[in-house]
Amino acid sequence: MPVAAATSEISFSQTQTASLAPGGKKQAAAKELAADLVIIGGGVGGCAAALAAARNGLRVILTEETDWIGGQFTAQAIPPDENSWIETCGATKSYLNLREQIREYYLRHYPLTPYARATPYLNPGNGWVSRLCHEPRVSLAVLQQLMAPYVGGQKILILLRHQAADAQTSGDRVEAVRVRSLESGREVVLRAPYLVDATELGDLLPLTKTEYVTGAESQKETGEPHAPAVAAPHNMQSFTSCFAMDYLRGEDHTIEKPRDYAFWRGFVPAVKPAWPGPLLSWTYSDAITSQGTKLETDPEKGTGLWTYRRLADKSLFAEGTYPGDISLVNWPQNDYMLGNLCEVSAEEAARHLEGAKQLSLSLLYWLQTEAPRPDGGTGWKGMRLRPDVLGTEDGLAKYPYIRESRRIRAEFTVLEQHVSTEFRMKETGAKPEEVKAAEFNDSVGIGSYRIDLHPSTGGDNSIDVSSLPYQIPLGALLPQRVENLLPVCKNLGVTHITNGCYRLHPVEWNIGEAVGALAAFCLARKRVPREVRKQSGLFKSFQNLLVDQGVPLAWPKFTPR
Repeated sequence: MPVAAATSEISFSQTQTASLAPGGKKQAAAKELAADLVIIGGGVGGCAAALAAARNGLRVILTEETDWIGGQFTAQAIPPDENSWIETCGATKSYLNLREQIREYYLRHYPLTPYARATPYLNPGNGWVSRLCHEPRVSLAVLQQLMAPYVGGQKILILLRHQAADAQTSGDRVEAVRVRSLESGREVVLRAPYLVDATELGDLLPLTKTEYVTGAESQKETGEPHAPAVAAPHNMQSFTSCFAMDYLRGEDHTIEKPRDYAFWRGFVPAVKPAWPGPLLSWTYSDAITSQGTKLETDPEKGTGLWTYRRLADKSLFAEGTYPGDISLVNWPQNDYMLGNLCEVSAEEAARHLEGAKQLSLSLLYWLQTEAPRPDGGTGWKGMRLRPDVLGTEDGLAKYPYIRESRRIRAEFTVLEQHVSTEFRMKETGAKPEEVKAAEFNDSVGIGSYRIDLHPSTGGDNSIDVSSLPYQIPLGALLPQRVENLLPVCKNLGVTHITNGCYRLHPVEWNIGEAVGALAAFCLARKRVPREVRKQSGLFKSFQNLLVDQGVPLAWPKFTPR
């Protein structure tokens, strides 16, 4: 059952107030909006938090930098990375419903073949990275449908193209966040009893003076087997500027030679263990073994990386619907590992973002002109950039695919020792078929994924470690000091290592859903999240609320491994 928020009478009040500025100086008057919950960032976790909060009676303000809500699903264009049992379990009820709504959208609106319509678990792209590879606009449409009743009923207000500029704090509380329209430059001050950092890079943490960590912690600090001997705050996973393309045989869609093509054509990643050769090559470093592996692509036959994250398999649609398959390129060859987007100046971040775009365009140009083909030829001129699929002019995703961000210093931090298959077997002596991840009494959800770290900005090659189905502890969602700011993305209490298995779509959704429900629960009972976690009776009531709303707190005993 939903909880009735104690502050449900708060509306999206519109008043004029002096906007906040560093040093306490007043700026020109700005509009002020107030609600029960302010969520900065409209990605996967932000959307889940907004829906859960609204479902439980709160009025929510949700902001988003781009003009698409949905984050990894939409603006970053990534088909969902999920656990092996996602079709039947391993996520919240609302996440599983989201997946079904995506399939239903195709069944209602697309001319599918009889075969595709009869397929129980339709995978529109037939990609092999995900059981639900699909076009980002479909995710966007479904998320907008889910939001629509709350938007129409003034339970959720969405501010697109708005970015956090600064924040006002008082002691251990965040009082307000000032956001700026990226279209008009106008500013709005947002106030609420609870605020959520749903940004991809943890942008609110420095703005609100919330303690946080970046990069790799030292092994001395965490005891993790794969942590470095010395902490490396700037050593973060690579990010990717994704793009979509199709292939039209016999046509020439070669793009203009990218400005930095010569650089990227000769670039060999300076990582350890060593990369096997040039980045723009079919031979790349295997994530598990770090040995050179070769996986050629043939768009004509639909093999190799072409199908890896394919968004649309034309064979599943009525003849003539698609001129060719649509493939989303988030491949080993366009991971950008020369710098970060956070903890650097705006100028440096812009330089790295442009560098990532140049890498992706260089990869496309290489594919069109120089890539060795299985038939002995070179390049596929018929590969065509699809800006329409991603809703951009340059053909690249609206936002880079971020794998690692700032992370709160939390009441509890999830370590490699809690989830690593090898460590847990050694620690517990359990047999492979019986070993389990550490159990958390303060669980607010579940997740599962390998510890999958891409090559990093500090010179590390991939780290890929077997991990066990795990729980999401509430302690990892609570900052050590700040009372009313909560994380819902990759900014929770994990490490550089465990971020590798807590960063994917269903887990981020679960975190957001738990946080949205938590805000409503706390407001209804006039308690703060820290009290909920510490008081067993109170916390049990909160867990019961989550279970009633379809949030599993533990993995089924029958889950195979």
